[in-house]
Amino acid sequence: MAPSKDENTVQDSHHNDGAEGKDAWKKKAPYLIHDKNSDFNAIYEGGCHCGKVKFQLSREKPLAAKYCHCTTQIYLPLSPNLGAPFQWATIFHKEDINFVRGHHDLGWYDSGEKSTRHKLPCKVSCAYCRSPIMDEGRNMILLFPTLLHFKSEEEKKRFAPTCHMFYNQRVVDIKDGLPKWTGMDGKSDLIEDSPPDVVRKRKREIEEEKEKEKNGDKDEDENEDNKARKK
Repeated sequence: MAPSKDENTVQDSHHNDGAEGKDAWKKKAPYLIHDKNSDFNAIYEGGCHCGKVKFQLSREKPLAAKYCHCTTQIYLPLSPNLGAPFQWATIFHKEDINFVRGHHDLGWYDSGEKSTRHKLPCKVSCAYCRSPIMDEGRNMILLFPTLLHFKSEEEKKRFAPTCHMFYNQRVVDIKDGLPKWTGMDGKSDLIEDSPPDVVRKRKREIEEEKEKEKNGDKDEDENEDNKARKK
């Protein structure tokens, strides 16, 4: 269902980017439209459920692909009708996407402030069918590959997730052998059926971090002792 006149008015007011004017966001990545004469090489095409928003991607493989189980996905589902137990997300540079239709039909949501103004980081969706398009960060975008029209299984494999994040918040167990982190990957603990070699690697990293911290404290104590002697 399309937004009412009042909703459109509210939507326009939330496109305000401050002193630069309410249309300034259209002139910046990821919303800047590339014309046919630009060097943007479209590899993939995708769009929302109703078709009002369509976009292209120029990067063959995402910078990263992950499953996220954070509780935000329970309250902000990937489908307009169904809650999602977890999220399949891929990371791209903002310059990797080109909106060919409907970039003015986008809506934003800041889950921190619970507001619908364009404030980074924020969630981006179609203002008509409410299909989530991506999460826009300050430097990157987190795009949902379920919106892409893959031409082959080979293309889809390029977007295969490499790990699970926030797995301790999961609502369903996934036995796929991928590394499973309690929080952000590489910055939290590994749990459940994470591959043994990945677990061992993480343990070594933690031990090295503790050793560096210990040596750092030791050096600091020695410096304090030297200063005390000089006095």
